[in-house]
Amino acid sequence: MDKGVYFQLAGKSYHLHDSVFQAVVVSLILMVLGMVIRAKIKKADYKKKPKGLLLIMEMFYNSMETLVEQTMGKGQKRFVPYMGTLLLFLVCANLWGLLGFTPPTSDYNVTVALATITFILIHFWGIRSKGMGGYVKGYFEPMPLFFPINVIGELANPVSLSFRLFGNILSGSIIMSLVHFALGKISMMLVPLSAVLHLYFDVFSGLLQAFVFVMLSMAYIGQAFPEN
Repeated sequence: MDKGVYFQLAGKSYHLHDSVFQAVVVSLILMVLGMVIRAKIKKADYKKKPKGLLLIMEMFYNSMETLVEQTMGKGQKRFVPYMGTLLLFLVCANLWGLLGFTPPTSDYNVTVALATITFILIHFWGIRSKGMGGYVKGYFEPMPLFFPINVIGELANPVSLSFRLFGNILSGSIIMSLVHFALGKISMMLVPLSAVLHLYFDVFSGLLQAFVFVMLSMAYIGQAFPEN
């Protein structure tokens, strides 16, 4: 039976795939968390050291700020909110399977949407920082003969970004499904093996792929600036 959500709009019936629906759920949870943190910040006393959730978020922000500056160059702090949000979403989405739900990033629709956002930012900031003339000129460097290769290389970036994330998360989900099926048929004594595999395929691989996606996004967008 196909999972997902069915709804009607303007008299027409629509189907929202389960993984896309889970992506919406994860996004809503992060939005609510963001509003809670904002409310806590407004009530916090700036003279006192932050505690609890505020301390964790301050440490996260400082870490992202350092990472952005080291990867994209100084003066690019404007990208900290986007990269931080992207990392939080990917971490939650990749680990979503641990709660028994479909990981949103196991659907190519979700990963290609994220890669497309990065792709748009690459070229938007490329044009804005270099000007249209400098942006177009870059495709003909180091010589005009390289124009087709440069175009293909740019188009390959979102494809490689989306497929890398999608392939790793989907393969991990498939492997764990097969493991659960096999363990159910063999013996409950092998359940600890399932926990170890979850630790690798869901936790380690999920966190690693989230970090890789964000690092590559920073590297690609950072190349749009002449100083880099």
